[in-house]
Amino acid sequence: MRVSRIQAEQNRQTVIDVASRLFREHGFDGIGLKDLMKGAGLTQGAFYKQFASKEDLAAQASKRAMESAAHRWAAATTANPGDPLGAVAAFYLSMDHREERMDGCPVAALGSDAARQGTDVKASFEAGIREHLEIIGRMIAAADGEPNSKAMAVLSTMVGALMISRVVNDPHLAQAFLDSATEQVRDAVTA
Repeated sequence: MRVSRIQAEQNRQTVIDVASRLFREHGFDGIGLKDLMKGAGLTQGAFYKQFASKEDLAAQASKRAMESAAHRWAAATTANPGDPLGAVAAFYLSMDHREERMDGCPVAALGSDAARQGTDVKASFEAGIREHLEIIGRMIAAADGEPNSKAMAVLSTMVGALMISRVVNDPHLAQAFLDSATEQVRDAVTA
């Protein structure tokens, strides 16, 4: 059965959305095309009509995941415009976010996997990371146009703490990493 161009594009977007979530949960190599397509409600045969390769999908899914993260940051800052970085840190460095493997931060979920991928996947992450640095830079009044060291330190601290909190079993230790990072982010802004 042939599908319309509109339906084909909707199917493509669904696959990108589903892959964005499933890659964050399982890693790029932790889930096969069959299961990705099943998650999107489509057959594996439809994949190659939509994407050149799994890496092509990984790059597009990574871009979508980074866009989703930026939207979450924007929502947090809108909810607390008086302390935008505090608002981002509060949601990002929380136990709830720690548990959001499918919808949480793609850098924390896939950073080490992305480092082993091709240039297109890395480019998707790099663009998203640059956007995060720009947002943090604006929050801490860095207007020189280049990612400054303070914004880089804040982002590194947040991502590292979230990643480590996901690695440990002890919820008290996980919370301690998140709390320590929250303090460091606060201190970095006031320093």
